[in-house]
Order: sequence, then C-alpha cells, then structure tokens
Amino acid sequence: MEDLQRNEMMTGREFLESLDDGREVYIYGERVQNVCEHHALRNSAYSVSRLYDALHDPASQDVMTAIDPDGYRTHRYFMPSRSAQELLQARDAIAYWSRLSYGFMGRTADYKAGFTATLRSDPHIYAPFQDNALSWYRKTARKVLFLNHVLVNPPVGRARQISDMRDIYLHVEKETDAGIIVRGVKMVATSAAFSNATFVAQNSATHYQAGSEEDFALCFILPMNAPNLKIMCRRSYEASSLSPFDHPLSSRFDENDSILIFDGVLVPWENVLIYRDIERARNFYAASGFLNRYPLQSGTRLAVKMDFICGLLTKVLSSNGSSEFRGIRTRLADIVALRNLMWALTENLCLDPEIRQDGSVVPRLEAAATVRYFGTQMMSQLKPVFNTILGGSPIMHVASWLDMANPEIRPLIDKYYLGTDQSASDRMKLIKLLWDALGSEFAGRHEIYEHNYAGNHEQVRLDMLRHCESAGVLTQCTDLVDRCLADYDEHGWARPGWQFEPQQPEIC
Repeated sequence: MEDLQRNEMMTGREFLESLDDGREVYIYGERVQNVCEHHALRNSAYSVSRLYDALHDPASQDVMTAIDPDGYRTHRYFMPSRSAQELLQARDAIAYWSRLSYGFMGRTADYKAGFTATLRSDPHIYAPFQDNALSWYRKTARKVLFLNHVLVNPPVGRARQISDMRDIYLHVEKETDAGIIVRGVKMVATSAAFSNATFVAQNSATHYQAGSEEDFALCFILPMNAPNLKIMCRRSYEASSLSPFDHPLSSRFDENDSILIFDGVLVPWENVLIYRDIERARNFYAASGFLNRYPLQSGTRLAVKMDFICGLLTKVLSSNGSSEFRGIRTRLADIVALRNLMWALTENLCLDPEIRQDGSVVPRLEAAATVRYFGTQMMSQLKPVFNTILGGSPIMHVASWLDMANPEIRPLIDKYYLGTDQSASDRMKLIKLLWDALGSEFAGRHEIYEHNYAGNHEQVRLDMLRHCESAGVLTQCTDLVDRCLADYDEHGWARPGWQFEPQQPEIC
C-alpha cells in the first residue's frame, strides 16, 4: 500500500483552503476577503479545485499522476520526463485536466509546471541559488502548487530605456539580510487571484543595458499573500453572468487576468533564482528547457479547445439544417484540419524529444516553437468561418432564461425558436453556448488572449526562425537546394545519367 506520507498533493478542498491566506485581491473597489466566497471569483476557484480532486480520483489518478524521482506522487507534468513515452503520458494528463474546462482555462497549474519541473533537471543554471531551485521544485511537485507568472512590463514607456522607467517597472530597491525589497508593476497575472504563488521574471525579449539595468534582471517565486503585494483584477465575466443557461462557460471558467503591484515587497533570499544577473535573466528561458516544455501544455490545451469548437460547430450546423451542404462541409473541414494539426503537433513534441544533460527529455525547441507559432493563429482563422457559415444563428436567441420562464411568451418561443428536429429549449441552450464561446465579452478576451498567448507576434516568429537556424533546419533546407544546383550548369548536366541535346529557343 502506498505510503500516505508520499502523497502530499492538495485535494480540491485543501486547494480552496490554501487561497484563504490574507492575500490582497482588489476588484470593484473592494478588497476581497475570501476569493472562494466572492461572487466574482468563487465559481472559477471551484473549477480549479476540481482539477485537484481529479488527482485523487481512482478513476483518473493513474492517468494524472506518477511517482517523481524523490518518491512522491505528483501530476505527471510536474516532474521531469525520462522518455518519449513519459512525455506522451504527461500530455494525456494535461488533456484530462483541460477537458474539465473544455479548453477554456489556459493557465492552469500544469502550465507553469512546464518551468518548475526543470528546476530539478537543471538547478545549476541558477547558481548561486541552485538550492532554491531544488527547494521550489519539491514544493511545487509535492503539493502540485498553482503558480501564475508575470513577465511583461506595462505598456508605457516602451521606447525608453528600461532604466528610465524605474518609477514603474519592477526592480530591486534595496538589499537586506532577509532578502530583497522590490517595487514596481508587472503583467499579466492570469489566475493570480486563485493561484498559490507567482513566478516573476523579465520577458525573454527584454534587452538590458549592462551597467545600468542590473536592478531589473531578476527572477523569483513569491507566495500570493506576501505583504504589500497587491492583486488588481480586471472586471469579472463570472460576476456579470446571468445564469448557467445564459453563460455556461464565462460563469465558471473566467481566469481573471490581473496586474500585480509590488509596493515595496520583501522577497526572501530562499525565493530568489536570479539576482542582478543580466546574462542569466536573458538566457534562462531556453537554457532551462521551459521554452521546450510549455508549448506541450499550451498546445494540448488548445487541441482540447479545438475539439470542443469542432463539436459545437457540428451541432449548430445540424440544428440549422445546413450540415450536409457541400460548401458548408468544406468550411467545417477547415476547422477540423486545424484541430488535427494541433493534436499532431503535440504528439510530435513527445515522440521526437531531445535529451538533457541529466537524462531527462524535453520537446525539441524548433518543434515547440512551431506549436507556439500556429497556436497564436487558431482563433483568427476559425472565427471568420463561424461568421461566414452561421449567418444570423449566433444572435437569434432570447435575452435570458427569464424569457424561457415567462408563460406569456414561452409558447411563441417554443414555436419560432426551435431548431431542425430540435426543441426551442435545446436550440436556445446550444446557441447560448455558442455565443458564450465565440461572441461574448468572455469570448473576445479569449480571442485576444490566444493571439498574444506566447508573446508579441514578431517575437513568436523570430524565435521560431532562430531556433530552426540553431537546430540546422535551414541549413538542411539550403543544402537540398545546393544539391539541386550542383546537378547542372550553363553547359548542361553536371552529373551523369540525364540526357541533354542543345536546343535553340523558339522565337514567337
């Protein structure tokens, strides 16, 4: 029988209890006393707690968990993988979690596990703080801690030097025996209100000036209840939801992106990974393996979301009575092809990995960058298809569930709002789901979020190109062209076998 002391993973109840820790969460002009009880956050927090219960459910525990190198049971993606098969099993665990939110919660705890698992594989990268790296691996893996991250400076003063933005950008203000005092603001902390800690660093595309910007070259992990850390939430889609019938997704899967204000926050030394080290702050993303690993989570989650969208489009077309039209089917095929592409890419990440120095395996960087590239384009490609083939279907629905409950108009709704071989109630339920997924403000946030998920559009492309150059992909491509060029010259074939007789060009 498994030693219970070797299973320290949080249950759903323990996860919710962990959020009641005195953190400073602000929304609608008030400080939230308990995110698990607040009307703007409680359903989303509960949705996350269901992921933790799945870790302990006998029906899913074998899919979700395994024993890590230290002998503790954890989520499969929270520990390093040792083979292609283990990477595939980790992908299956990611997919299982993602299906619990139909792909609409993108930054669940397994996202940042793409980084924290590397802390065990390559702790030396963070010297002299390598012991901190190992400590945080153990904390995150054993409890399956939920980390968000903030990497981006706010969109102000972008044309200036980083050092000129000291009043706003996060930087070390003071060094003490207990740790460093940091001040400034960082974005975007998705799910910050209901995560356990935040991972703080500079964006991988940040360019530092040596000699003047070392104070900004930081990387650390900080509990969300750290004194003077303020979590500033955007408006809640959950709070504005009318009912499950009207908003079946936004009423429970709103991750609520936040801004983190570090108003003179003490970061204990044991939480520091990189301190005033420009070279390490710039290079740890690729050196650690995080850039290799995180696209497996993001790509798998998006593949699950594409499953949902394909199913949703199929059902709405059937309800419209247009599912067998030739032109309609060709556009449905476009969406299915995107779905197939994402599943194939994530499988490729697992089956053809690269081996790290410690013997662990991670997806190849150029393949991971390709998932990152296509992932940002999914929503922009599928939205026009929905707009083209659904016509007015997405907006032919009643205002709310209250209309369905009104006995005066319900007979008219039942008569005129029905679908093809479908009752009006079932039709309205389906169209409300469609609108919440693709037409609501919640859906608009998802479209923007997916497009910018992996960084700015130029950096996504330039990184992929650079990784392919480093891996020799473009050399392989140009070598193939050179081989063709070597087959011939202006005098004829340069290699034996092909026949050549000089011909005079025809003159028209």
